[in-house]
Amino acid sequence: MFKIILSLFLICSTLLVKAQHPPVFAAMRSDSSFVKLCNLDITLVKYSYKPNGVKFLVVHDNEDTGVKAGFDYIRWYGGELIDSQYGAVRDYYFTYMDDQYRIDPNAIYTEVGVNTRLKKNQFSSNEVEKAILNAGKQIVDFYDPKATGYFLTLHNNADGGFGISSYLPGYDLASTADSVYINFQMDGDDLIYVTEPRLFSSLKKANVNVILQSKFVSNDGSLSVYALQNNIPYINVEVQHGHLEENLRLIELAVAALKEHSLVKKE
Repeated sequence: MFKIILSLFLICSTLLVKAQHPPVFAAMRSDSSFVKLCNLDITLVKYSYKPNGVKFLVVHDNEDTGVKAGFDYIRWYGGELIDSQYGAVRDYYFTYMDDQYRIDPNAIYTEVGVNTRLKKNQFSSNEVEKAILNAGKQIVDFYDPKATGYFLTLHNNADGGFGISSYLPGYDLASTADSVYINFQMDGDDLIYVTEPRLFSSLKKANVNVILQSKFVSNDGSLSVYALQNNIPYINVEVQHGHLEENLRLIELAVAALKEHSLVKKE
């Protein structure tokens, strides 16, 4: 009997590891796409409920507050969320020809970004960079921004480590921002990041922390840079881990801004 119970426990544990975010209510559907990056398996799980043109993308596998807030939004309003699952960590860690590599999943969408941000040794193979770019292409293709009309991403950050003040003159990310609007009543770690002036204007009117990316931002391989290069409207809801209610509120405002400019196409 003990062996049977132990076997059942191991099976359930395995399923939980592979399905980190199972559908949170009965009517929610899910389907998956699989990306192979050398010896790293990446699963893109698309959760959907009453698809209505609103589609979220989560590229980091350790930013669960954004996933939970996205699920809450979908439960009430409908939509889709693509969740990247590869081990509940932030970066991709993998090996190729016995060499170890590491890269941020938000640095894999341009050749320059991959070349400059890939953690590698001096004898690393160019085949690895090609494989990373291909993984980025697969993620973009699965999200399909040409059909959607925009990118809507969800990110989380740590308390005090990164926030709206990081984009002010004299701080680390100042050169990446064209304009910054701060609501001093908000937590500085909770913000929205956009690539288009019209979206910035709408969110400024909504009185939330918002950043407009500079047209002269350095090519770091991020999805926002890729979006800018390809003339795809991009909007990111960035909230401190654990700020679930605020995450949902900013998601609602982000979607409202997209709808205001007719960027959400009803399915």
